[in-house]
Amino acid sequence: MERRTFCSRITALSASALAAHQAGGAAQQKISAAPDSMPQIPFGKYRVSRLVLGANPFHAGSHLSIFVNQEMRTYYTLEQKLKTLRRCEAVGISLWQGSDDHHWVYRQYREQGGRMLYISLGRCDVPTAEHYLKQLLDVGCIGIAHHGEVTDSLFKAGKLDRIHDYLKRVRDAGVLVGVSTHMPDVVDAVESKGWDIDFYMTCVYERHRTREELKKLMGYVPIPVREVYLEEDPPRMFKAMRQTQRTCFAFKILAAGRLCDRKESVEQAFRQTFESIKPTDGVIVGIYDKFSDQAGEDAEYTRRFSALSHA
Repeated sequence: MERRTFCSRITALSASALAAHQAGGAAQQKISAAPDSMPQIPFGKYRVSRLVLGANPFHAGSHLSIFVNQEMRTYYTLEQKLKTLRRCEAVGISLWQGSDDHHWVYRQYREQGGRMLYISLGRCDVPTAEHYLKQLLDVGCIGIAHHGEVTDSLFKAGKLDRIHDYLKRVRDAGVLVGVSTHMPDVVDAVESKGWDIDFYMTCVYERHRTREELKKLMGYVPIPVREVYLEEDPPRMFKAMRQTQRTCFAFKILAAGRLCDRKESVEQAFRQTFESIKPTDGVIVGIYDKFSDQAGEDAEYTRRFSALSHA
């Protein structure tokens, strides 16, 4: 939650779009979309779109650079966030994965007639955990996943069981219970424990390896240490997703924007993901729609490749 962690994307500009932007226009070509044709999956008592709106661009978490973060922060005013949410709904996206203070935006979106459902991240390691849980319930949040960064840190420290009581409190609150992670080993561990959960949020890249882990794996330490995306990672997470019967939402399928330089690489990432996950799984993708209709583009890829998933 990614991703977020949580899931941001910067689309490469075409020459014409860049020229329009430099001229002060940056006119978008909106993609025609039939919302009713969006593939859906069961999610508790609900049915939701296989394409889920991610959180990170809304809170300027690009996982690219502080400069991109600032650009996202400037672009995503409250008005623009609401506009993007309405566009996502228009192309058939029916679920938004938020985090941080996004529940306040969701409240305003619903008050203006928005119909998308909402899930969020929560965490066990802060004093305000109970208060935040109440805030999420007050806006109609239907599911809460334990934050992936915290999950993974506790797992590495041999303290994964610390999140169990939090998950029980989420269950007692009457909403869907999830675990977010960037590590296939966490999925395997939770499965082996038989915990009462409904879904996973699964980052397909293990992006937070330590300096020592990278040195051992690669023989050297790249810069920056915490943002290393390896081609070998997605197949490992896809395998973990297929081995659980629970719903999984793959996120950072575009390597936090690193696969967005060309349309072909974006298309290939969507194709590979849907080929590799169960028919009951979904994908979470962040939208940064300043330069193109990313909601429409991603909806089209989802409609095109969804049928490639197999049990």
